[in-house]
Amino acid sequence: MTTEVTPDGGRPLQGGRPQSSAGELGDHRGVPDSSSAPPPRPRGGDGTGVLPQPRGARDDEPAGSAPPLRASDPASRRSAPPTQRVYADGSALSRYLDGAPCRAQWLAWAADHEAQLLTTPLGLTELRRAARPRGVEANGVAHDVEERVEVIRFSDQTLRAATRVSGVLPPFIALHVGAALAHPEVGSVATYDVQLAQVSALHGLTVVSPGWPARWWERVG
Repeated sequence: MTTEVTPDGGRPLQGGRPQSSAGELGDHRGVPDSSSAPPPRPRGGDGTGVLPQPRGARDDEPAGSAPPLRASDPASRRSAPPTQRVYADGSALSRYLDGAPCRAQWLAWAADHEAQLLTTPLGLTELRRAARPRGVEANGVAHDVEERVEVIRFSDQTLRAATRVSGVLPPFIALHVGAALAHPEVGSVATYDVQLAQVSALHGLTVVSPGWPARWWERVG
């Protein structure tokens, strides 16, 4: 389902196809890179659903927020609160593809949490790029995931939050962070990208990487 986050007057991200080396399955130190592409067509139930007003970056929020989903270690496999959402980048969504590293663990986790997942057109583009060289079957899986996972568009809040981390991240990874921070219900980020994991954790988001050890991003480099 595609849902546009527009109550704040946000508008889709403009610009051409990003330059990125992401898209192939497999790990660079176990971690795929990120990339981007055109937004998908709108779809979903009655086509009228609108998400709540996006929030600012986490450092704008008062203390006392609900604790995030702990899903990066085996002991955390439990259902999150109904309002808890998990933002997934392409490195996570590509684990749906046959032959992807940690695919079995990802599928086991997604069986309980897929309804909580959301992504952006950027995440879908990364998934498509990973699937493209793997043939018709992989492209069919990518299309099926695209139909099942909720897609949100980039808003002004997304871009503002992304700007705050753009000094330490490549632009399109910063957009993933911005999308997660700006959404009012997201408390976790599903990723196997080390930079995205590190900065998400610094901003108080729980990192979800089924199949990898807890706090793996601290051991990389």
